[in-house]
Amino acid sequence: MPQTLSMMEARKQLTSLPEILFHDGQPDVLEITRRGKPVLAVLPWELYEAISETLEVMGDKELMAQLSQSLLEMNSGKLIPWQDAKQELDL
Repeated sequence: MPQTLSMMEARKQLTSLPEILFHDGQPDVLEITRRGKPVLAVLPWELYEAISETLEVMGDKELMAQLSQSLLEMNSGKLIPWQDAKQELDL
């Protein structure tokens, strides 16, 4: 559950926000509110990058089609043993 700070409180604590985000060693998300309504989310850079990369992959129709096909093959039992794959790829 994200921590909530008002806009005024977030402004006062701007330089402390990194410590607030990692208060228990785990990255957190801060919800910044104005007049009690959420208007901003502040999150650790690593989480932002992960979300951006995920959206980029999900936006690639060709890559998503390949992933869907791979999942269908995996679920239907069409798997190649690792040793066979390594041999086929000359690894």
